[in-house]
Amino acid sequence: MQGTGIRQSLTSIIPKIEAIVGRKHVTTAAEDLLCYAYDATNRHCRPDAVAFPATADEVSNILKLANEYRFFVVPRGAGTGMTGGALAVQGGLVLAMTRFNRILAIDTDNLVAEVGPGVVTGHFQEIVEGKDLFYPPDPSSASFSTLGGNVAECAGGPRAVKYGVTRDYVLGLEVVLPTGEIIDTGVRTAKGVVGYDLTRLMVGSEGTLGVITKIVLRLFPLPEAVRTLSVVFSRIQDAARTVCEIIRSGVIPRTIEYMDHWAIRCVEDYLKTGLSADAGAMLLIEVDGSVSAVEAAMRDLTETCRKCGAYQVNVAGSAQEAKELWRARQSISPALFRLGPDKINEDIVVPRNRIPDMVEWIDELRNRTGLTIVTFGHAGDGNIHFNIMLDRRDKEALEKAESAIEELFAQTLALGGTISGEHGVGITKAPYIGMEIGSQELALMKSIKAVFDPNGILNPGKIF
Repeated sequence: MQGTGIRQSLTSIIPKIEAIVGRKHVTTAAEDLLCYAYDATNRHCRPDAVAFPATADEVSNILKLANEYRFFVVPRGAGTGMTGGALAVQGGLVLAMTRFNRILAIDTDNLVAEVGPGVVTGHFQEIVEGKDLFYPPDPSSASFSTLGGNVAECAGGPRAVKYGVTRDYVLGLEVVLPTGEIIDTGVRTAKGVVGYDLTRLMVGSEGTLGVITKIVLRLFPLPEAVRTLSVVFSRIQDAARTVCEIIRSGVIPRTIEYMDHWAIRCVEDYLKTGLSADAGAMLLIEVDGSVSAVEAAMRDLTETCRKCGAYQVNVAGSAQEAKELWRARQSISPALFRLGPDKINEDIVVPRNRIPDMVEWIDELRNRTGLTIVTFGHAGDGNIHFNIMLDRRDKEALEKAESAIEELFAQTLALGGTISGEHGVGITKAPYIGMEIGSQELALMKSIKAVFDPNGILNPGKIF
């Protein structure tokens, strides 16, 4: 199935798509297509059209049309993905889910919410917190990413160390299959083990097995208190070992974030917030729970960090101080571009007790290659965001960087880790999937894809 053929057939089928969703909800204008041609990878793949359905039936009818006329369909949330999962790499129709933006129900008795996939994650969190409830998953893009995209990628975030990732909060889904059938998966209860777990299969499937049109999420009561502290070290190795000691001590913070020396310097140059720009590393730790439990945990954490070599431990004295610390953490990605015009961004995960080994290996890689390497991430669950800053026009540097990424993945797997913690596979990690997944397992996954999508029309070119 070639892109040119798809474009020709899709051009002739536009009136049929307009008949399904309405003329004003379909566009082929060049300027509109450009807006849906990219995601956070900064790669561009222009679709042939964009449609904005508003109901599961509309999605179903579009997918039935796609099977009849053999054109590609690419579901899309806010386009914040880091591996190209929402890119129309072979052209076709982008299915923008922004009109599915309603919070349908919040059950405060059973701690369950029902939402559309186009609801912005941060907005949903604000609404449930107004009802003294809590939705823990917190990807760094929460202020603009959508819940449907979070589910499709199984998004994580800083609070995963205590609360887990998106899949741990998805009770059920309404999904339109690639062939157009509408199914309901999962339950609305705390327990349910009837049949295969299709909900878990859909979560993290990157829009390749179906289009999510409704999500049932579990909630928690809002914690009574939250406290934040920043911890500064001369050496990143000491910070890495401190993470293991914190967990070993029995205190489970809701976040343990870390920034290496280069990340701290970039953020301080960018924001001028008073971070210790000469520090080797910094941990940002947050604890929640009852007031008494939080205060006791803060005392224990302070003692543990100082014993492990921290030379500065600061407890945020107010919500505003804590907000400023988090602003620094969330500003790392844009700040890094002070080191180079282009970025290669990978998210690896290693067992917590292997973090010291990994950061030492990364130090050696940095020294050996001369590449500008910056690391930060969710140290509490071993999720390291590894960034190489470079100019892609420098072919020698680009080749060296690509070789370093392959080395990184090999070392990650050797330490018992995984090559993607929360970014998914998409197109950027697809060439490396065989390093982690065996041939038999890959064959089984491809067979599952073929059962769900026999004509290969939904989000082609992703994962495999």
